[in-house]
Amino acid sequence: MTQTTPAPVHFKLVVDCADPHAQADFWAAALHYETEDNSALIERLLAMGALPGEATVEFHGRPAFRDLVAVRHPDDPVDADSGTGLGRRLLFQRVPEPKTTKNRLHLDLHVGGERRAGEVERLTALGARVEREVKEPSGQWVVMTDPEGNEFCVQ
Repeated sequence: MTQTTPAPVHFKLVVDCADPHAQADFWAAALHYETEDNSALIERLLAMGALPGEATVEFHGRPAFRDLVAVRHPDDPVDADSGTGLGRRLLFQRVPEPKTTKNRLHLDLHVGGERRAGEVERLTALGARVEREVKEPSGQWVVMTDPEGNEFCVQ
């Protein structure tokens, strides 16, 4: 009996937030990712009457979903019909409640010790805040929060 290797599972990390477009701009800049362009799909859905106009906003000069937007790695493939990335993605979705406790999941940005200080400075200029610097026998990193208070680490 031959055993086949299963296909990898594609995934996206979904982040609840109050302002998905501001979060997408921050994380696209932080990770050097691109904001997905779903405008062709949105225009088709609007024309078919399958999407109400109030479910959209203008974002970077094009129609976008009001309550969600994703960013993707610039080298990963994109579905031409929908503009949706097919690889490494973060999706930001609007939720009514604010963040109240520590994240159960967070991103670690691996930039290397020689680049850490400069990257922390760049991320702070984008709207992140330094929470604390950690120096342990196992390594060093900076715990930061994005503009909505979600924790992430710069290593």
